[in-house]
Amino acid sequence: MILKSYGYIRVSSTDQNEDRQLVAMKELMIPQTQIFIDKQSGKDFDRPQYKALIKKLKPGDLLYILSIDRLGRNYNEIQEQWRVLTKEKSVDIVVIDMPLLDTRLNKDLMGTFIADLVLQILSFVAQSERDNIKKRQAQGIAAAKARGVHMGRPIKTVPDNFGSIVKQWERKQITIDEVLKLCGGIGETTFYRRLREYRILNSKNM
Repeated sequence: MILKSYGYIRVSSTDQNEDRQLVAMKELMIPQTQIFIDKQSGKDFDRPQYKALIKKLKPGDLLYILSIDRLGRNYNEIQEQWRVLTKEKSVDIVVIDMPLLDTRLNKDLMGTFIADLVLQILSFVAQSERDNIKKRQAQGIAAAKARGVHMGRPIKTVPDNFGSIVKQWERKQITIDEVLKLCGGIGETTFYRRLREYRILNSKNM
């Protein structure tokens, strides 16, 4: 049986670039057809390319990943996928950024112990870093809101003559489609929300 080498690459979204991981795989002479790339969140393992890779792997095959966090985004996921790959699929794994995590080396008891220890430490670090990123993002959002910065989609405003447009619509002089166009192409839901706000404001000013 011919054993093969594979590479797995994951970026957390289509906005990120996989070039660094791809260059590392090509330097190892892994054929393009044996490099699997997922461009989506690692929050779970419902990833088409990862699933396709798992089906391809045969006992004794070799899998390269650039860093341990490519296998998952938290301690438990990384540990579980490592177990699946090494125990259930019986493949070897090489973590390019961490030479100690090369299952081809030191398969004796001491070597296995050291590799397991390194794996646990790196898995913990990967989850800690992810948690810290989330915490920093939450703190950044809270600080931005405190400064009055609007988060999310831009708020759609209505023209200064909104009241006049409303009156024409109420008198059935213009259709709702014409109203939306006159209001800068806002959606119908947004129009009714602004209409409700407009009426509330007017009732207070009466």
